[in-house]
Amino acid sequence: MKRDYYEVLGVAKDADAEDVKKAYRKLARQYHPDVNKEANAEEKFKEVKEAYDVLSDTQKRSQYDRFGHQDPNQGFGQGGFGGFDSSGMGGFGDIFDMFFGGGGGGRRSNPNAPRKGSDLQYSMSIEFTEAVFGKEADVEIPKEAECDTCHGTGGKPGADVETCKTCNGSGQQEVQANTPFGKIVNRRVCQTCEGKGKVYKEKCGTCRGAGRVKVRRKIHLNIPAGVDDGAQLRVTGEGEPGFNGGPAGDLYVVLRVKNHDFFEREGNDIYCEVPISFGQAALGAEIEVPTVDGRVKLKVPAGTQTETFFRLRGKGVPFLRGSGRGDQHVKVRIVTPKKLTDRQKELVMELFEMNEGAVVETHASDESFFERMKRAFRGE
Repeated sequence: MKRDYYEVLGVAKDADAEDVKKAYRKLARQYHPDVNKEANAEEKFKEVKEAYDVLSDTQKRSQYDRFGHQDPNQGFGQGGFGGFDSSGMGGFGDIFDMFFGGGGGGRRSNPNAPRKGSDLQYSMSIEFTEAVFGKEADVEIPKEAECDTCHGTGGKPGADVETCKTCNGSGQQEVQANTPFGKIVNRRVCQTCEGKGKVYKEKCGTCRGAGRVKVRRKIHLNIPAGVDDGAQLRVTGEGEPGFNGGPAGDLYVVLRVKNHDFFEREGNDIYCEVPISFGQAALGAEIEVPTVDGRVKLKVPAGTQTETFFRLRGKGVPFLRGSGRGDQHVKVRIVTPKKLTDRQKELVMELFEMNEGAVVETHASDESFFERMKRAFRGE
């Protein structure tokens, strides 16, 4: 049984879009298969992604708040796009079909009317820097296409056509159902002729009567700079082909951004940690810091404390909408040497003696940094 989507993301039912997005990013990083090697990490990641896909979409969220979970083939299931049938009623369309003959509101759908094809989803992994600067790429998508031999009819070229015996050419068949309200007669699209009202005496040898074949289509993608993990690219008309001359569905490419060994991203800002020596922190120095654009110079002022943050403006991730970029935040961490020569020890001890009378500003409950180091050297 599926868990409540709000419970999965750990947000309240009245949480706004920004809170939902923040919760998703946190959990996605926690359970991403590239980072978390626990046995159930991938399943948790999929659960988080599914919850976010629904709660981040206004229409899907409204439908979920009203009706909750539904059948995966009719509602918010895995691999679905939109989660509703052509009537817009989702799993409730069958109920309206039963009482009103299809489509809801008493209207019957025309089996020969053009229908849009199904949407497709493709997951694509990209590098951290590719998400920052964007890229162009070609991907191969497995999908269905109209059979070139029969042009979608499903019949052998030149074969005789006859009236469907199941529906007598109407394209619809009656299905009886016993309900608490009595026997209901419902009209549905004929499964034999798929609503066409006619069938070919001989099936197409290429598609075996399906009218469609499996193909691999190469799609050119233009990934914009600044995309984040979980972003979706919509490629219009690259989904499954439509029915009865209807338009093809769309292709949704879900981007999975790989973690970086050095950089971390938070929105449009980038964070990193750089080690510096005690001398550089005490006396000040100019150090080189890696950025996604290459190395840059950073001035560390004298007296810098460990875990101090410095900002490199405009060295973050480009904004998807509008101009400009975020910033890079550099946290410096003072690295204490593990081994010292006798001469180095003498110089450090001399420095301690020189600072014996110095006033060191610390929190009332903290020891002086120098006192703690002095005791460490004495083995206390």
